[in-house]
Amino acid sequence: MLRAGVAAGHPATVDAGFELLEAGGSAADAAAGACLASCVAETVMTGLLGGGHAIYRDAREESVRTLDFFVAVPGLGAPPRDAELVRLAVPFGTELVHYAIGPASCGVPGVPAGVEALWREYGRLPWPRIVEPALRLARTGVPLPPAHAACLAMLEPVMTMNEGARIYAPGGRLLEAGEALEQPGLARALETLAREGAGTFYGGTLADALLALVDDRGGVVTPADLAAYAARWRDAVAVEYGGAQVLSRESLSGFPHTLGELPPLAGASSAERALALEAVLDDADRTGDTTNITVVDAAGSACVLTTSLGLGSGDFLPGYDLHLNSMLGEADLLVAPLQPGARMPSMLAPSIAVDGNGAALAAGAAGGTRLRSALVQVLAGVLDEDLAPQEAVDRPRVHPAAGVVHAEPGVDEDALRALDSAGYEVRRWPQRHHYFGGVSLIARTGAAGDPRRSGSARMLG
Repeated sequence: MLRAGVAAGHPATVDAGFELLEAGGSAADAAAGACLASCVAETVMTGLLGGGHAIYRDAREESVRTLDFFVAVPGLGAPPRDAELVRLAVPFGTELVHYAIGPASCGVPGVPAGVEALWREYGRLPWPRIVEPALRLARTGVPLPPAHAACLAMLEPVMTMNEGARIYAPGGRLLEAGEALEQPGLARALETLAREGAGTFYGGTLADALLALVDDRGGVVTPADLAAYAARWRDAVAVEYGGAQVLSRESLSGFPHTLGELPPLAGASSAERALALEAVLDDADRTGDTTNITVVDAAGSACVLTTSLGLGSGDFLPGYDLHLNSMLGEADLLVAPLQPGARMPSMLAPSIAVDGNGAALAAGAAGGTRLRSALVQVLAGVLDEDLAPQEAVDRPRVHPAAGVVHAEPGVDEDALRALDSAGYEVRRWPQRHHYFGGVSLIARTGAAGDPRRSGSARMLG
């Protein structure tokens, strides 16, 4: 059985989930509370007006289900119209990445509905107790970790638009690592959430505030969109790898299929390993803001929850410091015509592995299109190559994208020479970077947070 613990992308997020585990909460309680805390501590990566996916394994029933609370396409009850998006180029490493943001890029948010649905189905602590750790963070402020500060610096043009300038560049200077991220409006938002429940975002106080902002700035979310939104439980998909059944969700990342195609890597040379990874992982590339939380409770139930804002629209709900998502401007998600009320597809792939002895691993990743390569390499390390969780997460990664293999410092030079000889362009990064994703993992031998995202992990007992 997996040991109880929490792994996530920020120490404050981990502490929030751990507090709820110590209070006797279930994995659902801790994941819900940690998610709300991440919407305070990790607002460079995620937020309450974003969307997400979760996977939950009930240890008592030995059942696994996924929860879809991703962003929905807006426009119900309104005549079709072309929404005007703001075009923006953001430097990412050595490249400029083009985005479309602005109020019209905001889809129907799902995080509040998803967190509450998870808690209602599997939680046991009172709802106000779930909100309490996040509310406390919002009232006191939270230190900005180095990886988040680096991401903020990269996204400064978006994060300091409109009301964001007051939050992320108080006094006209961008926040730096170790400085306090203060968002007093989030305390008001969380107080309302504790009092009214998730319904406040779909037909209550915060729904009214969101609709007023959207109407004022030319967005497309309607009252009918909010009223119709609901989180949805779905069956998990399964693939065999490394002697375990890995359960996840079908997604744009193609993670389950990719893992199933990967040959065994245990005993392979560095060159053989690199070529095998390149063969299954090479794909197009794009960036996005995401975060992940992994929780196991004392009974062995496990929850993995991944959320995202996209890049963020650059608009913040006045008085509440809530950043609007930008999912309608994320080119990688626009794979089919947008139909009002339909769920948008996503890359997110929270996963749980089960073998003959029960749950063997629970993991998820942040990183847009890079989350698939991060998850595949880490799960292969633990399930097939028998690495300890932190060793698997820390190991330098490669990320193939459109014929270019991006490599972190420390990747074996024999492997890189083999890739070069095979005709791939190898791009060596000068330092470890959040570009390569952020994995949060709990396995039988321990837990791991990803240093690329200033992640953290704590085990109970």
